[in-house]
Amino acid sequence: MKKWLACLLFAVAAHASAASSCTQFTPNAQWPVLANQKMAPKTRLLCYSDFAVLHSGITHGPLWSAEHLTREHIEEAKDMVRTNKFFEDARLPEGEGATLADYKRSGFDRGHMSPAGNRWNDEAMAQSFSLANVVPQDRQNNQRLWARIETAVRKIALAYDDTYVITGPLFTGQQLQTIGPSRVFVPTQLYKVVYVPSRQLAFAVVVDNVATNRYDMRTIHELEAMSGIRFPGIPDNLKDQRPGGLKGV
Repeated sequence: MKKWLACLLFAVAAHASAASSCTQFTPNAQWPVLANQKMAPKTRLLCYSDFAVLHSGITHGPLWSAEHLTREHIEEAKDMVRTNKFFEDARLPEGEGATLADYKRSGFDRGHMSPAGNRWNDEAMAQSFSLANVVPQDRQNNQRLWARIETAVRKIALAYDDTYVITGPLFTGQQLQTIGPSRVFVPTQLYKVVYVPSRQLAFAVVVDNVATNRYDMRTIHELEAMSGIRFPGIPDNLKDQRPGGLKGV
């Protein structure tokens, strides 16, 4: 176990210096922008082998994750085995990241933002279990509705090959719930942005972080207003699209 963890941390550290070049995970190589400056303190960009995360030392979790999905990688991901070995990212200063103890007996799942089911090699699979890539998620939500949404997005990537996905939490209201000694913020909602350049298609899915079978389709402009995050890599003329739903969800 110690040897495995040491190798994993070495692999993670190897990608830290590549943070400036991991814009391949974002549409048109443009990062999401925090329009709400109250979210900006203690944010850190963490670059992994096939996804990137903007981590908040205030919420003790990700504000967004970014992935570039291809048909080839999703096909390869079908044969991967989940490691289920969550770990604390050593690149975060003490007190900024969540800990394993925070989630223990919390009643919440450790909900992936960049899903393990999208990872296409051993390194990427292991890295997806960083606590910097997860948020406290309602257990039934994570294992049912959200899992179906992730599957639907993979089907889009298989159909159209070149798909960008940005996923993150929303925190609304004055009294936010926290868990654990670190006081990890519990999202009130979760969102997923999907952009398919070849189809000139862009939309968002928003789900309340509760046991529910309901999800809402939102335009990118609507999500930008809700989240305080802008998505400049998506052409502005696509930001008012609202499909009727996700097939199979």
